[in-house]
Amino acid sequence: MSDQLRSRSNRKRAAGPVARHGRLKKSNPFKTIGKFVAAALAVVLVSGVSVAAVATYDVAASVQPSVHLENEKTQGPIPQIGAIAGGVNLLVVGSDSRAGQDEVFGGEDETGDLNDVTMLLHISQDHSNASVISFPRDMYVPIPECPDPEGGTFGAMSNQKINTTLTYGGLACTVKTVEALTGLSIPFAAEVQFSGVMAMSTAVGGVPVCVAEPIEDEYTNTFLGVGEHTLEGYDALQFLRTRHGIGDGSDLTRISNQQVFLSSLVRTVKSAETLADPIKLYSLAKAATGNMTLSDSLNNVDRMVSIALALKDIPLNEVVFLQVPTGSTEGGVDPLQPAFDEMFAAIAADQPVQLGGTVGNGATIDPNAPVTADPAPATDPSADPSAPATPDAPVTVLPDSVTGQTAGEYTCSKGRTLDDQ
Repeated sequence: MSDQLRSRSNRKRAAGPVARHGRLKKSNPFKTIGKFVAAALAVVLVSGVSVAAVATYDVAASVQPSVHLENEKTQGPIPQIGAIAGGVNLLVVGSDSRAGQDEVFGGEDETGDLNDVTMLLHISQDHSNASVISFPRDMYVPIPECPDPEGGTFGAMSNQKINTTLTYGGLACTVKTVEALTGLSIPFAAEVQFSGVMAMSTAVGGVPVCVAEPIEDEYTNTFLGVGEHTLEGYDALQFLRTRHGIGDGSDLTRISNQQVFLSSLVRTVKSAETLADPIKLYSLAKAATGNMTLSDSLNNVDRMVSIALALKDIPLNEVVFLQVPTGSTEGGVDPLQPAFDEMFAAIAADQPVQLGGTVGNGATIDPNAPVTADPAPATDPSADPSAPATPDAPVTVLPDSVTGQTAGEYTCSKGRTLDDQ
């Protein structure tokens, strides 16, 4: 790691938010409940730290200090409560920092501040589909010149691992790097801590995961036998962090293991058991906002709820988890061309994408998956029945080298025992 990166990793975070108190307006309880439900439905992402971007007025005080992104000046006025107009690109970064999380790790030494998980959420312009794209932490990329959050700038670097961008220039630098890499504009971003996954998995009463082959990992103390396990809190966090106990022990197979968890999390959040439980909804929104650092553009309750509303009616089979295609190189991986550019050309063109390949090497299709179907969308009573139907957007079938799954697919983790390590 360069001297610049070492210097950056040793800096301490700024102090926490300053509470401001004022008189609150009386609210309509039905409107408040509606915002509440929309907020919880936004939990579609996360990571070696898992999470989503959303809150209600009751939990707004738990939102962390925000981060300014260079392209935020292009954002229009804050929308009223209702689905955000057009599409959304939102980057979720999972930090490996343990600062202020002694209760999680029992006083272990702090690590640096690397983005071990980098995920891009893309919601289509018509809100009919969404993609969640994972970038491997060991992927080598050019890092552009980035502003130093503490003043000044850091010079560009031609070839560094993507997980150093958070250390190098903070959340804004990670966003700028992914923008340069993909050609997309990303006006929204969130950084999630380890504690976020624990709080959110507990808030929904645990996340069921299927294990097809035993998982044994002494590094994260994760030992799970074949079958279904409902994970929450520290156990859920360690399941997402495990690498040695999954597939071939690489970060690439860890991503597919994370997708097993995330698809189940989405199904759990959208289930009747969660939506009908106000305590779960409140806990979920509180857990999300209390463990995230948001970009300025996202650090507003109305805007967060408007993004949630854009997500809430997307069918499970139209929420696609993808891992960017990569090829091996010394010490890590490189973007695999032309598949990498083809995938992001489809995203930039706002075309629905369909996997041409299979689930990643850390997962397999659950042979005992229930046979279910997404309910048909409700008919809009105000729609003109004589109006011509809107043609569906053309679907882009991605190259076989792009692996992943939909939120509607039931998958199992492929474990690895100590004997194979």
